[in-house]
Amino acid sequence: MIHKFGIALAALTLGAAAFAQTKWDLPTAYPATNFHTENITQFAADVDKATGGKLKITVHANAALFKAPEIKRAVQGGQAQMGEILLVNYQNEWQIFGTDGIPFLADSYDAAWKLYQAQKPVLEKKLAEQGMMLLYSVAWPPQGIFVKKEIASAADLKGVKWRAYSPATARIGELVGAQPVTVQQAELSQAMATGVIESYMSSGSTGYDTKTYEYIKNFYDTQAWLPKNAVLVNKKAFDALDKATQDALLKAGADAEKRGWEISKKKNVEYLDLLKKNGMTIHSPSTQLKADMKKIGETMLKEWLDKAGPEGQAVVDAYKKM
Repeated sequence: MIHKFGIALAALTLGAAAFAQTKWDLPTAYPATNFHTENITQFAADVDKATGGKLKITVHANAALFKAPEIKRAVQGGQAQMGEILLVNYQNEWQIFGTDGIPFLADSYDAAWKLYQAQKPVLEKKLAEQGMMLLYSVAWPPQGIFVKKEIASAADLKGVKWRAYSPATARIGELVGAQPVTVQQAELSQAMATGVIESYMSSGSTGYDTKTYEYIKNFYDTQAWLPKNAVLVNKKAFDALDKATQDALLKAGADAEKRGWEISKKKNVEYLDLLKKNGMTIHSPSTQLKADMKKIGETMLKEWLDKAGPEGQAVVDAYKKM
């Protein structure tokens, strides 16, 4: 009897070991309602389903677990097994992280996808050196110009009070001869209402969220750049998973990437429609404005290449060959 009981107990223990659950945390800086976060939540559900509940990923939205600048370090140090970052935020650490923030280098979803393919091998190599893996990456909607008056060329922006919120947007303002004024998104509506700014560059989503249409009536769809979010995995945590779970995670990541890009395209159209409904005119940039902006992009690309060196040049060359 004891012998049989011992065997039954051993079988139970083995069964429990076979279904041992692994729990991971995935911090992100964006609200739960943001399309990137919704996509990540779907990804976590897919992993749960594919592994039969063996790998549970908890998504911590809205910078609840770690603030945006801390997420990369948290994944690197293993405080979180996964995390989502905006790549351009880390350009000062390594210039290649900012490749998709160079204005007019990739000015459509197709071009942005090609730039990602050119950037990916060096990105993966760098992250591997830091003990991480790139699971997938998704672009934000493209950036355009919000401006009070109608413009036909960059010269029309001369002297305009221009909102700057990053080194790149400040530099664009300088190059077109506008007056850059630093204004963060939280103060944007007030800055427009009080005439502190008359123009800025961002995506349709920012324009809608900040009710820009109440103050500014023109949006030029320049598709200047499409910055990307990247979902990173701690390599040691990944290596500790069994092969079937690793495969499930990689497959769910590939699906999330494909789905994310499609959602981003759809959201871009939705936001531009919402701006139109609220009285904004959406313009296609004139040939002259396009040419002027391309020129500004070339100046900024040269400046970036000076800092990024041969590694940056190799990425741009690979992109241009695609």
